[in-house]
This record gives sequence, structure tokens and C-alpha cells, in this order.
Amino acid sequence: MSELLLGIGVLAAVFVGYNVGGSTTGPAFGPAIGAGVIGKGVAAALMSGCFLLGALTVGPEVVLTLSRDLLRDPSVFTLRSSVAVLLVIGGALFLGNYAGVPASTSMTAVGAIAALGSATGTLAWSALGEIVVAWLVAPVVGFWVAGVVGRYWYPRLAAWLALEERGADRARARPMVTVVSSGLVPWLRIRSTDGRRQRIGAAAVVGVGCLMAYASGTSNVANAVAPLYAIDALELDALILLGSGAVALGAFTIARRTLETLGDDLTRLPLPAAIIVAVISSVLVVALSAVGIPASFVVIATTCIIGLGWGRATRTTTLADAARGEDTPVSVGALAADDENGDSEPAPPIGEETASDVPATAELFDPATTARVLVVQNLVPAVATVGAFVLFRFAPVVGA
Repeated sequence: MSELLLGIGVLAAVFVGYNVGGSTTGPAFGPAIGAGVIGKGVAAALMSGCFLLGALTVGPEVVLTLSRDLLRDPSVFTLRSSVAVLLVIGGALFLGNYAGVPASTSMTAVGAIAALGSATGTLAWSALGEIVVAWLVAPVVGFWVAGVVGRYWYPRLAAWLALEERGADRARARPMVTVVSSGLVPWLRIRSTDGRRQRIGAAAVVGVGCLMAYASGTSNVANAVAPLYAIDALELDALILLGSGAVALGAFTIARRTLETLGDDLTRLPLPAAIIVAVISSVLVVALSAVGIPASFVVIATTCIIGLGWGRATRTTTLADAARGEDTPVSVGALAADDENGDSEPAPPIGEETASDVPATAELFDPATTARVLVVQNLVPAVATVGAFVLFRFAPVVGA
């Protein structure tokens, strides 16, 4: 019976990792795919390698937090309860992916483990409090950093990144970056026909994707393997390899569909905005993971999107009008019309926009839509937490 339960637990961990790979590869490399920089196979390979690197370097800190620090008595992690936790996490993520809900993997995992501790009276409230405080502070930091960038530096960054999303006529075009397999070690080659700015943009968008994949590895590997590590089912390195392998499986299979459609909120942004959001979110996630805090990339990225849109929508600046010798206010419509060279079309002053200018503002920041997204993002973890508490409190799950 123990061998069967352990096998189920391993399969549950693989299932969690599989969902992580399927849901995080798109946000990480969707911008690169949409810009025609890399293909789906290269994206999956980069996702797998960078996730593994993050899991091996910083990931163990988060594993220890979930398996040792969150409960005052880790002995409540038995084979049965660990398998139940993994099944709750995997089931909740599956429902979220099936419904298209961008649920937080880390919040779901912490909620399930906290429910186990609460039901058994072993929850370390101080440790949970530190995690919750970090969850509250990090999105606020991301919002304001992205807001400052959007308000003061977005047009310049957009001009520097000379890539645009791939259109329908380029759907079958050869990617800018391809894999060269000659020799012992494969390497990436950038198409020589592209200019210097295009190459810089290509390197930037691929590098940001790798940073996001690394950040995902630092935080998300623990969600798949921490319950098994808590019962000493396998060595930590072996569990990390198991979880990373499951992520790679998801990246090469179910993620291939989402990479092309770019169905994630992050990748529906303009390319420069997607890169800005990815950099800010990844830095915050890695920083939290380094101190053992399981970070919610989805929530941080969403607040960064809101902050960037708010910063752009509230931006006011002036352009020196050499002919008239006076300053002319620039509206949101002008900011939205920035081309890749940093130029903009003349626009009416703030407060004097016509009806045709309103959609540009609405597209940058829609409070009703963003509020709804934040609520939905937290719904799946909340359901998983309540469901896990009921299971552990009233069902004979906790035991040897």
C-alpha cells in the first residue's frame, strides 16, 4: 500500500510540474514567439534549461519553507497527507488551466499546506504571516516601479526595442534565432540579414524569457516536490530533477498550443510592455525566492501590468515646439501612437480629446477589467484552501 501511495504521490508531483510547464512557458516566451524571434521548440528547450537552473540554485530555499517552516510539526506530513496535498494542488491548477483562469501556483500550494496545518493545529502562523506580508508588499512594489517606467521611460524603451509582434503574413516566417546543431554543443544563431537594432531587440526578448523561466524555477519547483520532500520520500536533488523534468514535459507538449495563440494577459501586451512587466516581475520573484518566500508570479505580473498602464495613461509631458516657441501638452493618444523611432503624432491637449482619443486611454488602463482579473486570480487558491481544510479536518487523511 505504501508503494502504491508513493507512486501516486510521484505522479501527482509530475502532474503539478506538468501544469506549471504548460502555464508558464507561454508568459515567458510568448513575446519572443509573437515577434518571430524563436520557434516553439527553442522556447520549450530554453524554458526547460532555465527552469532547472533556477530550481537547482534558489529553489531549495522555497522547498525548505513549504516542507519545514510552514508547519510547527512537520510530522503531520505523512505519505497520505502529502499525496492529498499534491492532489489538491494539481486538481486546482488543472481546473484553473481548463477554465482559462490565471491562478497562482504558489498561492495554491501554500493554501493547501496551510489548510493541513490549520486542520491539525500545527500551522506556524508567524511563517504564514511573513509569506502573506510579502504577497501584499511585492505587488505594490511592482505596481509603482512599473508605473514610474510607464510614466517617464516607456516611449524611449519602446523606441529602443525595434521588434514588433509577428503579423499573419509572417506566421510561417523563419524565426530570427535558430539552433545550430553542428559540433558537440548546440548554440543559437541570429539571422544575419537583420540589422543591429533588430538583433539587440531579439537578444533582449529572448533574455527576458530566460529570466522569467529562471524565476519560475526558483519558486514553482517547490510547489511540486515540497510535500514529498517533507516525508523524505526522495533526496532533494532527485525531487528537483523530477519536478523540472515534468515542467519540461509540459513545455514541449501542452505549452506549444498556448505559445502560438499567446492567450495570456502578459503576452497580449505590446512587446515593449511585455518585456518591462517580465523584468520587474522576475526580479521580484527571484528576490523573494532567495529568502525562502514562495512568490506569486501571476499576481505580481498582473499588478505590474496595471501599474504600467496606469503610468502611461496618466503621463503628461511636453514637446518643445521649435516653430511656435512654446510647450504643447501631449495626451495619452500621442503616447499610444509612438512609433519605433520614438516619434509621435500631434494630439490635442489633456482634457480636450475627442471621442476618437478615448479608446487609447481605455486600452491602457481599465480599472473594472483589472479588478475582475485580480479577483479571479485569487479564486482558485481560495477554493483549494477551503477544500483542503475540509478534507483534512473531517476526512481520515492525516495518518501513517
